[in-house]
Amino acid sequence: MNDLNKQIIEEFRANGGKVGGFFEGATLLLLHTVGAKSGLERINPVVYLADRDRYVIVASKGGADTHPDWYHNIVANPEVTVEVGKETYQALASIATEPERTELYEKMEARHTGFTEYKNKTARVIPVITLKPKS
Repeated sequence: MNDLNKQIIEEFRANGGKVGGFFEGATLLLLHTVGAKSGLERINPVVYLADRDRYVIVASKGGADTHPDWYHNIVANPEVTVEVGKETYQALASIATEPERTELYEKMEARHTGFTEYKNKTARVIPVITLKPKS
């Protein structure tokens, strides 16, 4: 885990899900995945959008031409752990398909304008993932 993510995770946990800096004011969750290759737990802070009984996250990687590692982890191991605020729960991650993928991406763009920039920076179709609590 890089130092920036470690710092964000510590701040998130110390402040009930609130952080400053680049993510100040954003809806942020901590996504726990199992490494596709390593099998080790990985934790990443990710901006989310609440949608009915699930959370929506976007594998934008800031508009890079490759998917973030956590996306590959989800493809390999869709059972994840999610921390939102002070709550932690098990969830099932699903990759949204069209037309839902575009609808959810547009909802995310409406809340967080940076996602428009990310979309315009890359030729890849940026995946959208839903996180639904396991019952």
